[in-house]
Amino acid sequence: MTEIPETMRAVRFDEWGDRSVLHVAEVPVPEVTPGRVLVRVRAAGINPGESAIRQGAFGGDLPSGQGTDFAGIVVAVGAEVDGVDEGEEVIGWSWDRASQAEYVSVPAVQVVQKPRLLDWTVAGGLDVIATTAAAAVRAVDPRAGETVVVSGAAGGVGGFVTQLLANEGIDVIAVASEANHEWLRSKRARPVAYGDGLQERITELATNGVDAVIDTHGAEYVRLGIALGVPVDRIETIIAFDEAAEVGAKTSGSADTADPEILGALALEVANGAIEVPVAATYPLDRVQDAFEELEQGHTRGKIVLIP
Repeated sequence: MTEIPETMRAVRFDEWGDRSVLHVAEVPVPEVTPGRVLVRVRAAGINPGESAIRQGAFGGDLPSGQGTDFAGIVVAVGAEVDGVDEGEEVIGWSWDRASQAEYVSVPAVQVVQKPRLLDWTVAGGLDVIATTAAAAVRAVDPRAGETVVVSGAAGGVGGFVTQLLANEGIDVIAVASEANHEWLRSKRARPVAYGDGLQERITELATNGVDAVIDTHGAEYVRLGIALGVPVDRIETIIAFDEAAEVGAKTSGSADTADPEILGALALEVANGAIEVPVAATYPLDRVQDAFEELEQGHTRGKIVLIP
């Protein structure tokens, strides 16, 4: 039986604010209660939404932990758990803002077996981008041969969306900085630079028109979709919720595809090379502020991952 310490190191914040409020604290290791498993975290991703959470956009109790994504090894299994064993390598998610820590406790239904060939670092940052991308693609219901514009197409979610679409025979017009164009071409997308004249550049590429838009960057791309003549029920945004509500666009996200079977299937696609998840950088827990400084610059290709 694995020896479990009484305390662990975990990312915390005691007040709402910018990244300077983040720190690492010594806190009790969660108890192993019925229906749950305790996981020794090997890697935990960070996500843009956590910046908004930390600034108080969604409320909640203080002090607070942080983090959704994780990958690690099950070290204890609670009563009434079937199908998950101690020692099993898993990937999963926490709804408790708790994954950026040495240990995390989650319901057993929120972990799946980590594919053997899946790198720990990639696995630790997988859940949010994979399930959000799957939800976004499902929301616009693309068909082979259609043209879909993806904004922020080299970011964590955007890159996953781009590859999901291209793998299904969708013509992807990928909006990203020129530094990411070669990588996007390697994923069978047609990259286009953002900035002034973007609508005209997209129109030149989309000779048969644009069928759908998936926005991972901001409200201007919801408006762009409307300007391109895309029906609002085929415009999806994972970030511009106010704009979407105003015009009637969709806002599907990871909560809509929080399913172990979906995560497991997507993890296998990454493990077998059908989808690449670049890791932009890794940081130890003690450098969580530095990790968010890099993330909040907004030009990351792929994921930034914390290593407890």
